[in-house]
Amino acid sequence: MGITEGPRRVTMTPAARRVLEAAARLFYERGIHAVGVDLIADGAGVTKKTLYDRFGSKEQIVVEYLADRDERWRVFLAQHLDAAEPASAARVLAVFDASRAWSELNSPKGCSMVNAHAEISDPAHPAYAIITGQKQWMLALFTDLAGDISPDGAEHLGRTLMLLHEGALVAHGLHILADPISHAREQARALLATTVGPGLCGT
Repeated sequence: MGITEGPRRVTMTPAARRVLEAAARLFYERGIHAVGVDLIADGAGVTKKTLYDRFGSKEQIVVEYLADRDERWRVFLAQHLDAAEPASAARVLAVFDASRAWSELNSPKGCSMVNAHAEISDPAHPAYAIITGQKQWMLALFTDLAGDISPDGAEHLGRTLMLLHEGALVAHGLHILADPISHAREQARALLATTVGPGLCGT
């Protein structure tokens, strides 16, 4: 699965980068709808005019925020996948390992895409395609990885792994149980052991 860029239209000048960084922090901490352009401009140390000159609208800032997180996640995930043995169950487990590490570093309140979808459910919103596109990409990734293990059962196994993974991300954001991503990883390992054998499913 390759790394693709989101629908970017903004040149990341230093001022635009400050706006994006301020918006990303505020959107994630407080919610997209709760954060206005005045607060973003103040957090970035720029005027509203500069903000609109660089981005055009709050909607485009949301697009850039989500696209940026998606791109950084895919690079982060690729590093974990590259370190795992090719065409093996260990690559599936590496996705869970990457998600646990990413969540600890970047997402204490849960998956930014899931959180954004709770506020943006209109397919006409320009950020909607980024949200759903990332999850479609993850499903395709799990299906591809499952195909290396069980070609005949790739679609079913991929969906099951996706549900384990996404459920763990939601539980992580809700803080209702300890270390849900590690628990989901163990369930994925047990599932893979029934598919490829316990000696081939990684650690």
